Amino acid sequence: MDMVCLTFLLRQQMLGFDGQPNNIIIDGEVPFKLGSTHHGAGISVFTDQIGFNSDLEIHLSYAFHFSVGDGTLGAGIRGGYLQKDLRDAEWITSSGRNITGDRHIPPAGSSDGQTYNMGAGLFYRTEDLYFGVSAMNLNSPEISYTNEVGEEVIYNLNRHYYVTAGYKLQLTNPAWEIQPAVLLKSDGISTDLDLNVTCVYNKKVWGGVSYRTGEAVVGMIGLELLDGLKVGISYDAQTTSLMKFPTYEILVNYCFKIGVEKSPEKYKSIRFL
Repeated sequence: MDMVCLTFLLRQQMLGFDGQPNNIIIDGEVPFKLGSTHHGAGISVFTDQIGFNSDLEIHLSYAFHFSVGDGTLGAGIRGGYLQKDLRDAEWITSSGRNITGDRHIPPAGSSDGQTYNMGAGLFYRTEDLYFGVSAMNLNSPEISYTNEVGEEVIYNLNRHYYVTAGYKLQLTNPAWEIQPAVLLKSDGISTDLDLNVTCVYNKKVWGGVSYRTGEAVVGMIGLELLDGLKVGISYDAQTTSLMKFPTYEILVNYCFKIGVEKSPEKYKSIRFL
């Protein structure tokens, strides 16, 4: 899609739970051409806060697009900066806040750790279907802290793998279509599967349901308010013991084309000069 897209996503998880997870994603992407070849570039800012842990990630990405069969294949890479902040004021233990002696806990006060990480992926799309694979933390980044007794403690970030696929099923009424999709997520230790079905009307209004295996049932709705401006909201109903703590997500997406329209050229006939 030859359009510039800006996306804002806010996710508030387990409302009412002390130290609840909160996420914000701000993303921008732009296509460009070099000669006859098609490319894309983007920037993403991600914040993740849960309990005493606060993460900040900033990534730059690049993709090369080329035609394969009836569709387009994109091959992309991304790299960026990760900062992890552990706030001592939030540590709670069974014996109060006396954390001295635990070599895995940073000293009193906030502790920051920084590193960089890399990712890569492939994404194939036709008019009716798409398929993608990607991986994050390919370089197995490490974050180190100095503990209470002066020792260096190193935390390894596991690689994460993602597989996604979806299909557009046009109904008899051309205004309606059904879009089933799946998303598989794994860090090599545990694996999660999302099953999604979305119903779209006139390409401007949609609603659907998603099932996250062993975790939640998600309802979602959205619409295109103006040309290129879309908003959506989803609500997670937990299927675990945390079911009384709801989760919601708000999405705002705006896509537009960059181009300068040429004014019609006027010509005078030499007969009337």
